[in-house]
Amino acid sequence: MSFVVRVLINGVAIWLATLVLSGLTIVGADSNLEQVAIILLIALVFGIVNAVVKPIVAFLSIPLYILTLGLFTLVVNALMLMLTAWITEQTSWGLRIDNFGTAVLGALIISIVSFVLSVIVPGDRD
Repeated sequence: MSFVVRVLINGVAIWLATLVLSGLTIVGADSNLEQVAIILLIALVFGIVNAVVKPIVAFLSIPLYILTLGLFTLVVNALMLMLTAWITEQTSWGLRIDNFGTAVLGALIISIVSFVLSVIVPGDRD
């Protein structure tokens, strides 16, 4: 159940980021229902990328985390978002990011919204 809630929270965060940033768009949706399905699929891919790739990247970049006092986390999050966009764009649907600056801002928005929703939404506290 916790995984489903996490995907839904990420989906809402990604949707809000696409509303705020013009360089972050959802492609392949013709109707509202298709857009919701695509956002949920993007959130699922984003969750898998964060679960599999992010720990490896975080471990390899420990010196940069220390050097930047943790600010490098935002860069890693932006890279995970760009990897998600690249994976989903290999299909006829997906997330499109114009540039790295948009990815950084998108990662910041997604992180903040996910944190706030994780605090608000009741669920399993691991």
